[in-house]
Amino acid sequence: MVLRVGLLTGREKSFPDALIAEVARRDAGVVASYASVDATRFDRPPPYDVLVDRISHEVSCYQPILKLAALNGTRVVNNPFWRIADDKFFNTALAARLGVAVPKTYVLPSKDYSADVSSETLHNLRYPLDWVGIASDLGFPIFLKPHWGGGWRDVHKVESIEELIVAYDKTGRNTMIVQEGIAWTQYVRCIVVGKERVRPALWNPHLRHADRYTQAATSMEPLTPELEARVSEDARKLCRALGYDMNTVELGICNGVPYAIDFMNSAPDFDISSLGPDHFVWVVEQMADLVIDLARAPATTMTSAWDAVLLR
Repeated sequence: MVLRVGLLTGREKSFPDALIAEVARRDAGVVASYASVDATRFDRPPPYDVLVDRISHEVSCYQPILKLAALNGTRVVNNPFWRIADDKFFNTALAARLGVAVPKTYVLPSKDYSADVSSETLHNLRYPLDWVGIASDLGFPIFLKPHWGGGWRDVHKVESIEELIVAYDKTGRNTMIVQEGIAWTQYVRCIVVGKERVRPALWNPHLRHADRYTQAATSMEPLTPELEARVSEDARKLCRALGYDMNTVELGICNGVPYAIDFMNSAPDFDISSLGPDHFVWVVEQMADLVIDLARAPATTMTSAWDAVLLR
């Protein structure tokens, strides 16, 4: 029996095409292809042994289908139950509990609400916010960002309380967090596959998109072996706890300490034009190993809290 891997993607081509070709090259009884999804009945999940989700964060109608697939034994990368539930504020608290250094972080009440929400509805919220206390604790610069999302969308770097309030007043109904700025001298993106396989790479967010991996070494010192080992283990800790089999974990290094800045990249940028050829080859090979191993593994649901009911 041929095992099937489906790739649920957006506009990207270089990574999914390369992964499909690499799985075929292995000739391991596993076939990878672009997934095909139709209107889906509750008891007819998509016919895949593994689904690699690269787009449901933008095309949300795929999310219930992925959960149905997982319920019926398909291995979904990344776990749709956790990926949809996590957020940057909780993940920061979780990282701290794991012993990973993180920026000091606050979650803020939303600026605006729907028309049917009144002051009576919000009686539990203290007002006004203690902007002075927050600023005193975090120092400047402060980063204001949505508690869920990616791609640096709606992220603001502010240098004063006045700038912070102006930026906050434009956030509408979004739930926002504020974080202290980390004055990093090195910045690392750890590419993680299967929770345990880690490739730490210098990455410079100040450069243009195509140069962030390939040119980072020209502006930063290389990692020492000790620091490389630490960021790799921090990335493993986070991905084990978050259940991510495909992720990039970003850490800013200040005074020799790596601070986890961004680590909920459920559909990380794997395009060859971003990664460069060396990182790209590693990602494709490791992802091929992962999906083949998952396809061959015994089918289980990904929702362990329900296992006792489902397996009666």
